[in-house]
Amino acid sequence: MEDAPIRPPLIRIREAAQHDGRSVRVQGWVHNRTDKGRLQFLMLRDGSGLLQAVGFQKDLDEAAFEILTTLTQESAVELTGSLRADARAPGGFELGIQGIELVSLAEPDYPIQPKEHGTGFLMEQRHLWIRAPRQAAILRIRASIVKAIRDWLDSHDFVNVDTPILTPSACEGTSTLFATDYFGEPAFLSQSGQLYNEATIAALGRTYCFGPTFRAEKSKTRRHLTEFWMVEPEMAFADLEDVMAVEEQFLSYIVQTVLAEHRQLLVDVLERDVTRLEAIQAPFPRLSYDEAVERLRAGDFPDFPWGEDFGAPHETFLAEQFDRPVFVYHYPSAAKAFYMETVEGRPEVCRSVDLLAPEGYGEIVGGGQRTTRTELLEQRFVEHGLNRADYEWYLDLRRYGAVPHAGFGLGLERTVAWICGLGHVRETTAFPRMLEKMYP
Repeated sequence: MEDAPIRPPLIRIREAAQHDGRSVRVQGWVHNRTDKGRLQFLMLRDGSGLLQAVGFQKDLDEAAFEILTTLTQESAVELTGSLRADARAPGGFELGIQGIELVSLAEPDYPIQPKEHGTGFLMEQRHLWIRAPRQAAILRIRASIVKAIRDWLDSHDFVNVDTPILTPSACEGTSTLFATDYFGEPAFLSQSGQLYNEATIAALGRTYCFGPTFRAEKSKTRRHLTEFWMVEPEMAFADLEDVMAVEEQFLSYIVQTVLAEHRQLLVDVLERDVTRLEAIQAPFPRLSYDEAVERLRAGDFPDFPWGEDFGAPHETFLAEQFDRPVFVYHYPSAAKAFYMETVEGRPEVCRSVDLLAPEGYGEIVGGGQRTTRTELLEQRFVEHGLNRADYEWYLDLRRYGAVPHAGFGLGLERTVAWICGLGHVRETTAFPRMLEKMYP
């Protein structure tokens, strides 16, 4: 009995350089096909990269070549052939096809053809659009950002503690809550895990939660999603200055990690100007809210009133004056959440801070120092129209072992949009949820 022939090794496309000159197998989808009669060019995609494959009629049996000539866009195949370096080919390698196995033949009417399509159409086909190299690159970079976030926090003594998605009360504005029924009781999808983080730091010192959050904001801007991911570190025995010091080290690490791992994707696929990212190194410049208002009034916004929060045009104006993110701190108390500590001698100002990204991306991190005073919280409950009974447990945190503490929240999608240089956050997640978008 003869031994079965040894099959070539199955590889991922990104491993091609390790197999130059060898016979290999690759599996993937037909990104496109060019018919040159006796010569067939395939562009194969396997999720790790693109590989040009060439099939000559003289090198294949009749059945194999027939399969090649009938392949449709997005058909799934396994190719066997010899890899060779070719500087003209995408990725620098080409596969000479010696055999083919058809896994599935895609229907010929694939909705997304190799031509220009409108964004509205592409969003309706989001389940297919994510296969495009640009969209896949964004999702790959997003995954690296998530890993960098966890790596930095885990290595700096922060402990990941999951917080509830269903909550009985608001963390910030009650007008942006998604309400639901919880066995006959009202409940809400979480806006933030911060209040729960303030409980867990008394057990662990430094904690963070990382997960989906929900804001029922009726906004159609390029910066907003109704469902997004946020990482929220919290620290015991910390103040506003500690928050800013951590944020600048944290964000610098994230950006430099992405540059180290995905410079080619940023440049070749996303056409990102990476020199703008190379400048993202701590320390970051700092402006008080008062100083920021002075700059606005001296520039494009002479009538900007003290006391209002900044909108997108104001944040863009301020951030474009620097080559890296800029801190704006000590906002008016009325413009921020109920739990912020006030500045000594200026109760109208709180110990809060926003980090504004350059290039028009606006606020990507918001945080500050939390008050430890029960009397101030009681006052804020009234001012914000909050039900005191919902926050009895939160008041307990001040009654039993209160310490100065502070933290921040970084929005993942805005961060991805900024690092990738995207014009809209809808491309930063596989299946975005927006004001008028919940399909697919």
